[in-house]
Amino acid sequence: MTMRKPIIIVNMKTYLQSIGEKAIKLAKSAAKVSEKTGAEIILAPQLADLKEVAKIVPAYSQHIDPIEPGAHTGHVLGESLKDAGATGVIINHSEDVVPFDDIKKNIEKARSLGLTTVVCAPSAIEAEEIAKFSPDFIAVEPPELIGGDISVSTAKPELIEETVRGVHKVNPNIKVLCGAGVKTGKDVKKAMELGAEGILVASGVVKAEDPEVALMDLSGACVEK
Repeated sequence: MTMRKPIIIVNMKTYLQSIGEKAIKLAKSAAKVSEKTGAEIILAPQLADLKEVAKIVPAYSQHIDPIEPGAHTGHVLGESLKDAGATGVIINHSEDVVPFDDIKKNIEKARSLGLTTVVCAPSAIEAEEIAKFSPDFIAVEPPELIGGDISVSTAKPELIEETVRGVHKVNPNIKVLCGAGVKTGKDVKKAMELGAEGILVASGVVKAEDPEVALMDLSGACVEK
């Protein structure tokens, strides 16, 4: 019997607890926990911190724009993310929704650069539509539960099952993550038992009293493979 370890992506958002030197400290904690537990931990820091965080742990960008190099002031260029050490991107978070056509363009752009794609979806129906674009991950996150105290695996377990079923009907190679309200190892284990490969988490780690302890708890969850 083997055990399946969780994939944990920490969206650091724009919390003051996760910028500058605090971002570096969190990255070091994540690297330590990953080594101890075998869980795959990825951080998604602010762009200003991306290059330094990426020197310590795998790092994803919180955003990408479907543009080519040139005159696009204020936009996020995929090539610059790659150059900064990013290995992936988050697309279409509920706090950074992009037009559906741009989701497809962003996935294609990231894929051309060898960047892993994590696309967020608020529902199983939308996740199934996004699956047609073949991202690497789809993270289902009901917006009403984001930042709350009740996890999606507790409040809406059927959503995880429906999403896994719908996404795998389109493309069985896409990994499904879940987010919104996830704060404990128990939440993670339940999500994995429902078919998810791991979680997309934010405040449960970044705003925790001790982020390293929070990561240890989340990383300790595993299920039979």
